[in-house]
Amino acid sequence: MRNNIQILGSLMLVVILASCQNKDYRNYQYMPNMYQEVSYEAYGNYEVFPNGMEAMIPAEGSVSRGWMPYEYENSTEGYEAAKGTLANPVPYTEDNLNEGKELYTIYCAICHGDKGDGQGTLAKREKILGIPAYNDQGRAITEGSIYHVTYYGINTMGSYASQTTERELWLINHYVIDLKYELDGKPKRAFDSDASVDDEAVLTEEEATDDGNVMTTTPSEEAQIEE
Repeated sequence: MRNNIQILGSLMLVVILASCQNKDYRNYQYMPNMYQEVSYEAYGNYEVFPNGMEAMIPAEGSVSRGWMPYEYENSTEGYEAAKGTLANPVPYTEDNLNEGKELYTIYCAICHGDKGDGQGTLAKREKILGIPAYNDQGRAITEGSIYHVTYYGINTMGSYASQTTERELWLINHYVIDLKYELDGKPKRAFDSDASVDDEAVLTEEEATDDGNVMTTTPSEEAQIEE
């Protein structure tokens, strides 16, 4: 009788222990930190990171690959200087124009419209008002003024320097000028026929990354790259 009670008690203990097991989860872990990673808040301050910051600030004096230092200041004077002197270094070819059109459709058409007349979707819905057409006489846009505005932003329009590469801004620039010509009723511009024109005057997006990671270099390193 006593043995039967012991056997019954053992069976009950096994049943109880078995019921505590979770087949979908490791019930016993050796070095649990290897199974359950520690999560950190973006831009949070933690002692495990240098300077207490998870997101590191680029070294002083460094520039992102794909961007050369822009010499025109974000001011009225800088805008006027760029408007009068800055020219598009990327060749005006059919392929570059088509690339510019694709980028324009992604970033610009929602406000400025497919025709550059300021009648984009957001304007028609009155979400953003007062968007001028590209042939607006009060602005008389040029390649330089377009680049300056897309680089820094103006009024309610923000900068697109973080979403695009330097070359992509110039590709969009070509298409914007084409839209202006159409609005003005001017004939289409002739494509550059000189095949030797250096399309790498501005770094491409592929050169701006290394294995998908944005790299930074100092101005002296940029000079060595150009050599």
